[in-house]
Amino acid sequence: MKPVLPGDVSAAARMLLTVPPHVRMKRAERLIDEARAADAHCRRTGRAHPRWGNGTLMAAAHGHPMGQEVCFDDPDYLDCQLAILHALRAFHQLEAQEMQRRAVGFSSNRLTAMSSPHASQ
Repeated sequence: MKPVLPGDVSAAARMLLTVPPHVRMKRAERLIDEARAADAHCRRTGRAHPRWGNGTLMAAAHGHPMGQEVCFDDPDYLDCQLAILHALRAFHQLEAQEMQRRAVGFSSNRLTAMSSPHASQ
């Protein structure tokens, strides 16, 4: 997924306004997955994904029905903003953990290979 800007969060929240409150968190997570898939598609083909766009969260949101832009004094819109922000936070935490796992795995594999009796042969 491409870097997320404030407009991406706003578009995602507007999309979440169209779904029932009890499914918003799952829908926000799925929207992030769609943006990631679209970005991978763009990298692989050099073209935007036909439904989810160019890999931005905004483009993925625009592939779905959108609510009207509203002000921050609307509690429902604030809930949608929070849902997408929480989903983004969880996504970035998982991504950081995965990167750390890969780095630790890579380091431990290198150390094992260097300390192996066969490494010097």
